[in-house]
Amino acid sequence: MERNVIAKSTVIIGEIKADGDFRIDGTLEGNITITGKIIIGATGSVKGDIIASTASVEGESNGNLQVEKTLTVKSIAKIYGHVVVGKLSIEPGADFNASCIMKGDVKNIENSNGKQSKLKKIFK
Repeated sequence: MERNVIAKSTVIIGEIKADGDFRIDGTLEGNITITGKIIIGATGSVKGDIIASTASVEGESNGNLQVEKTLTVKSIAKIYGHVVVGKLSIEPGADFNASCIMKGDVKNIENSNGKQSKLKKIFK
């Protein structure tokens, strides 16, 4: 599988769509959608939405993060926004300021006016 890299001193402004894996050590200001794994290195920063199969974050993510399988959050990571994952692993010390939903079966939830509603699967 191919691996694309955004180097430490690189800033990209725009949207990225790719097959394979992606490593970000620089800055991306925009959305990224990939079929493989995204790695945000210690010097990496993404200001936008991320959609990936798996993810490992050491740097910073500011936006919606949608990971079909496992999201690994390293101890020096900073995550802000809304996160939807299959599985979540957070190391002690990480800055995880996000709302988080773990995908799963359809569940009945009770909304504020006492009526039952369905929470559907996010992933197919």
